[in-house]
Amino acid sequence: MKNGMHLTMGIESSCDETAIAVLADGRQLLSNVISSQIEIHTAYGGVVPEIASRHHLNNIPFVFQQALDEAGVTLEEIDEIGVTAGPGLAGALLMGTAFAKAVAMAAQKPLIGVHHIQGHIMANLLEHPDLKPPFLAFVLSGGHTHLVEVKGYNEFKILGCTRDDAIGEAYDKVARVIGLGYPGGPKVDRLAKEGDPHAIEFKRVYLEKDSLDFSFSGTKTGVINYIHNEEQKGHTVSRADVAASFQQAVVDVVVDKAMMALDRTGYGGLAIAGGVACNSSIRSRLQQACDRRGVTLWIPSPIFCTDNGAMIAMAAYHKAREGHFAGLDLDVYPGLNMETGLAGLDRAE
Repeated sequence: MKNGMHLTMGIESSCDETAIAVLADGRQLLSNVISSQIEIHTAYGGVVPEIASRHHLNNIPFVFQQALDEAGVTLEEIDEIGVTAGPGLAGALLMGTAFAKAVAMAAQKPLIGVHHIQGHIMANLLEHPDLKPPFLAFVLSGGHTHLVEVKGYNEFKILGCTRDDAIGEAYDKVARVIGLGYPGGPKVDRLAKEGDPHAIEFKRVYLEKDSLDFSFSGTKTGVINYIHNEEQKGHTVSRADVAASFQQAVVDVVVDKAMMALDRTGYGGLAIAGGVACNSSIRSRLQQACDRRGVTLWIPSPIFCTDNGAMIAMAAYHKAREGHFAGLDLDVYPGLNMETGLAGLDRAE
């Protein structure tokens, strides 16, 4: 504890960012250190799990010390340590949880296992402290597309999720097919600004009537087939038009489903989260749709949309307030379910 402040450390290593943050009283961010591996994995066209794990192992002691130094605190002053236990890459998760358990045991600090998606949702509270459950959240990331009813800080109900490719995965695959490389999401978004979003009519997939689930595989396949057919005919393909038209199709579905969920739940606002929440078209189109309905859109800054330790610290803080602590036998859960898996992170009494 520093000057009477309650200090929570958050450790995130679920994919290719080694990130650690220190949060005071669940409100004031004292440090938020992120060591990204994007440049390393770009050469491979995507994240290589073994390489990611190796770099987490090398980076985490330095990120840990930097987070303490920037916060101006010592480990002894930290009140609890939260760490992502799932979902994510198994090896990457193991690096973070092993380090967190070692530190918690050595320093005799409480340990908290955090669900990665819970962290993304809680990131909104870093910049919107007045936001309190219940509310509707929309998680858009490389591995997840979830519409979630946030019933409490530690209680969630999934209203809809993807049945195949997550939205970020679809972006990455389209980027690869049109020669943009990794990471695909930001590159497609930038290129789309130069193209005509109505040049090509790609499929919008809504599934069954009133369904809040998503399917982006068909739209992605439509892009692949279009490029293949055009090249077979000897036609020149406008990458900018493809990017813009693909993005238009995807964002149409995203916005429509979000508005359906708001109408169905009756909430007065929507909180978006996850790396794909940085997408400029998604942000602007959702803002326009929410403005038309007179509801609030909560959007974190880009630094809090991508993987970071601050979001894990915020989630851990709220878990600690409700007495949800883990034991030193905390395991990792690469496919951890958000609705049913949270209790498995807590120590049995």
